Amino acid sequence: MSDNAPSRLGTYKRLLKYTIPFRLGLVLAIIGMVSNAGFEAAFLYLMGPFLDKSFGTTAAADSTSGLVNPAGDLFMLAPIVVIVLFLARGVTSFMASYGLAWVGRHVIRALRQELFEKMVRFPIKEFDKATSGSLISKITFDVELVANSITKALLTVVKEGALVFFLLYTMFTYSWELTLVFFLVIPPIAFSVKKVSTRFRKLGLQIQAAMGRVTDKSEQMVSGNKVMKLFGAEQMESDRFAAINNNNRQQNMKVLATQGSSDAFIQLLAGIGLAIVLFMAGKLAAEGKLSVGDFVGLVGAMLAMMRPIKQLTNVNSELQRGIAAAESIFVVLDKDIEVDNGTLTLDRPQGSLAFEDVVFSYPGKDEPALKGINFQVPAGKTVALVGRSGSGKTTISSLLTRFYDIDSGHIRLDGHDLRDYKLKDLRRQFAVVSQQVYLFNDTIAANIAYGLEGDVSREAIVQAATTAHAMEFIERLPEGLDTVIGENGVMLSGGQRQRIAIARALLRDAPLLILDEATSALDTESERHIQAGLEALQQNRTALVIAHRLSTIEKADQILVLDHGTIIEQGNHEQLLAKDGAYAGLHKMQFGS
Repeated sequence: MSDNAPSRLGTYKRLLKYTIPFRLGLVLAIIGMVSNAGFEAAFLYLMGPFLDKSFGTTAAADSTSGLVNPAGDLFMLAPIVVIVLFLARGVTSFMASYGLAWVGRHVIRALRQELFEKMVRFPIKEFDKATSGSLISKITFDVELVANSITKALLTVVKEGALVFFLLYTMFTYSWELTLVFFLVIPPIAFSVKKVSTRFRKLGLQIQAAMGRVTDKSEQMVSGNKVMKLFGAEQMESDRFAAINNNNRQQNMKVLATQGSSDAFIQLLAGIGLAIVLFMAGKLAAEGKLSVGDFVGLVGAMLAMMRPIKQLTNVNSELQRGIAAAESIFVVLDKDIEVDNGTLTLDRPQGSLAFEDVVFSYPGKDEPALKGINFQVPAGKTVALVGRSGSGKTTISSLLTRFYDIDSGHIRLDGHDLRDYKLKDLRRQFAVVSQQVYLFNDTIAANIAYGLEGDVSREAIVQAATTAHAMEFIERLPEGLDTVIGENGVMLSGGQRQRIAIARALLRDAPLLILDEATSALDTESERHIQAGLEALQQNRTALVIAHRLSTIEKADQILVLDHGTIIEQGNHEQLLAKDGAYAGLHKMQFGS
């Protein structure tokens, strides 16, 4: 507990730094909270004198002496005072709640923006380690928890804390002796709050993890709905989600149980203190040492203090959950972004590539995915990679775009190591068409022109789509190029999505081209048309082609056959057939000759 206190304090201080740009709103909100508490306590502060002068001995004495009874004047004044106090409370309450909400929503916006900008610059290995649901949950659920700690918790701490202070002052004005007796219950209350803080924080972390699993499973349900239906797994997935959903419920109920038991115990302590004070106040009143007004005002202040004490007790759970959420967010924000130590700018390279003794292992894997890879690709030439799944073909393409950095060796572009180039400049030189096409929930035209700087002409988009044989189906769509295709192009078939991706690569006009099973989702007729377009695209470009269909790479200048991360054969189509080795074996399997 004590070891974690400095870290929790540091987390909250770091969180409060996000309010600095909006400090004016925060200051106005705090003024509103303190003023609201003061106006609420003022009613009880005035109650004692009002009762004594209206109904007590002072009023009676004035009546018997023949003087004008001030009680009537007080009764006339009381409604005006009440209206003014309640009007002031309403104004300051709005000022406090709106001001804090304004600050809180700005903090949420700032945190979400910072999280998004951080995640979008993560190295690929971070996405390999984390599920999409857990990352999304950070931006949505965890940030909202932080908002509660900034707004609801701060509102309760400042407003109710100020009210407790004003009520204590009111009690002191009536009887400092009885107020000191009430203070006896504060140490056990503070000890109780301290003890449950650790559990609240632990449960907060468990709730975040449980919510991450809910988000992750929900995302899988949406993305993999067709697979679930195909395998008749709807009930199985519903049962799995029910278990995850129930676990989330259980974690929240643990918080409520802890909060409820803690609240009941603290209320009991406060009740004991109040009972002792009432007993002693009754004796003092019987002895004439405490007036009716003082007694009613004192008891009223004590009873009024029960609510803020309860609120201050309950806010601890919100505060601890918010701090736990903030800690999980700061863990993400403190992660390293993609390393870019490159200093060389790159406009448009000639395009020669060289792999020199390249060794690479995926994070967390002991066995290297690539072992001593050596090959060269002259500028403007095409190299094809073939081999069974897991042989390292796609890994080579990922290293070219520096999604991962190699363990040893060198990968050179125009004689310079890839790590010498600025990362953004390097990736701008590649156009990639992979077997897993991702399209955005936007128009077809926007997807084809995605990532290009400046205005892209309609004619250029049409030309790229025509070369990719995409206009054939685009013209049949209701809005043509302006048709919104849904998330990941859900309105299109696999072949249509791949043709959009090919059009995107054509329009990018990059000097280096990576085709990773670019025609895998196409029928034979479409493949013939698109293959012609891809061959035209490869002219005067350095191309790396990954293919299982050997018919698509027969014209490649160089073919590399990979197996278990090593190159086992190398040459052109005719040379490899003549060797009658692994490539020839693959050829015979596909063509039966």
